[in-house]
Amino acid sequence: EMTLRRVVTASGRVAVSGTGYIPEGESVIEPVALDGTPTDADAALSEARVLLIGGTLANNAQLTREGEQWQVHGDPTEAAFLVAHHKMAEVPVRVAAYERSGEVPFTSERKMMSVLTHHHGRDEDRIYSKGAPDVLLTHSTHLRVGDAAVPLDDVRRARLDAAIEELSAEGHRTLGVAYRVLDPGELTPTAEGHAGCEHDLVFVGVVGIMDPPREEAGAAVHEARAAGIRPIMITGDHPVTARRIASDLGITEPDGRVLTGHELDELDEAGFAEVLRTTNVFARVAPRHKMHIVDTLQADGHTVAMTGDGVNDAPALKSADIGVAMGITGTEVTKDASRMILGDDNFATIVAAVRQGRVIYANISKFLRYLLSSNLGEVVTVFLGVLLASRIGLTDAEGAVVAPLLATQILWINLVTDSAPALAMGVDPEIDDVMAVPPRPRDARILDARTWARIAWVGVVMGAVTLAAYDLFLPGGLVEGTSSIETARTAAFTTLVLAQLVNAFCARSRTASAFHGLFLNPWLWVAVGFGLLAQVAVVHLAPLQRAFSTTSLTLAQWLLCATLASAVLWTQEAVKLVLRMTR
Repeated sequence: EMTLRRVVTASGRVAVSGTGYIPEGESVIEPVALDGTPTDADAALSEARVLLIGGTLANNAQLTREGEQWQVHGDPTEAAFLVAHHKMAEVPVRVAAYERSGEVPFTSERKMMSVLTHHHGRDEDRIYSKGAPDVLLTHSTHLRVGDAAVPLDDVRRARLDAAIEELSAEGHRTLGVAYRVLDPGELTPTAEGHAGCEHDLVFVGVVGIMDPPREEAGAAVHEARAAGIRPIMITGDHPVTARRIASDLGITEPDGRVLTGHELDELDEAGFAEVLRTTNVFARVAPRHKMHIVDTLQADGHTVAMTGDGVNDAPALKSADIGVAMGITGTEVTKDASRMILGDDNFATIVAAVRQGRVIYANISKFLRYLLSSNLGEVVTVFLGVLLASRIGLTDAEGAVVAPLLATQILWINLVTDSAPALAMGVDPEIDDVMAVPPRPRDARILDARTWARIAWVGVVMGAVTLAAYDLFLPGGLVEGTSSIETARTAAFTTLVLAQLVNAFCARSRTASAFHGLFLNPWLWVAVGFGLLAQVAVVHLAPLQRAFSTTSLTLAQWLLCATLASAVLWTQEAVKLVLRMTR
């Protein structure tokens, strides 16, 4: 919530207490002139009142009370004037004596607005202007001192510039107020005729409005930069204010470069593109500059997300890859032009959304790695089982090849190991630090060559341990066994199921150990537990034995199957350890 904290005029400074939109607080006057010499407190009070009157009249915001809550409708910066004018004696009464009869609206190009007012008591027409102090000073020829207007010479202009710089360096958003008493019958300030009345203004002073960043904003910027996301500040504020706020947030260094819209206009396309690569803060910019910045960044190969809340932001939001409108302060135009609406107007929410998006992408990746490697294990088992049947004893008495896995067993494996564990991975929490890696290139594939190599490796290991079970149990082959083909096939079938259940934990991360975050996903444990119980049932329950051609296994045989299946875990742990050591 923006709060007007400082008022600086020719004869003094006023510190305004209170926070937020509650119109309660005090005004403490320090009667010190711009050059530091003591002045009259009454003169400083008179100037401050005129400034707040002008800022309140040149204003389209509304401050209302709903129960115990104060609500603002309109621009928060203008609302800060409405709140502040209640904190100084006599100002609300004096504002009530004026009646507005015309307006020259604020635009990003003009950076000021003016209203025509009529004071009933004095029967006087007066124009009040509010806007960027440096812009108002170019329209001003006099300075309000006490109740008089004195010429605004170079010395006074320099002192005002210094006061504005000081407020800006403290992180205040600065706005100036000026006025002029109109001659009888003078041109009414309309959009077509403002040049006829916004001249020879009497500059009253400057206010400092504090809009402190949210506490979580700095951490969010740091997290975004660590993730390879480059935050850029584009603002209409004073360059010094922009640098201070950007520095506090970590967007730029304390002495970082800040470019203004005027400086951008002096650059050619090549120079514009070059400064965009190194500059993160742009101040006093117009809507066309925002569009130019977005288009140039996109032409340089960047994916651009643009935030905004005003009507003038709509073209840039539309042009950006992802336009983000403010849900609270944003206009309907910006919301319609955007791809996303930020419900709480909080930058940290954007970063949180990026994190969640990366987690979802990682879960899709691990889902595919798990399914493809597990299915490849079945393919390797059947293919090599047939190819190496005579070497591992997978033949009958006549020497014919025996099928390594029956069709019903393959269907069972796909039902038990491919469904529930894979679905559980879809809700897997963050295992790797997804914000510690740079963004993916646009043409990056979800399964690259290295991932396919890992999938192939896991599938081969899975098939190898399954065939090893055959070799250990069957007579003949590399290792002499004593079991029947039914027992051997049941053991191999069980080994493959257990290997795929183990693989569910291994597939959760490319580099992190399977033991990292082992208990973060209870759904995965439920899925694996269900698969294990289902396999015990298919091995030991008579109806399922008949359906799947299995036979009961002893505890020792179960332990042997589990030991063989664990090879999938240990081989992947070795690969991940090497990757972590070499990364």
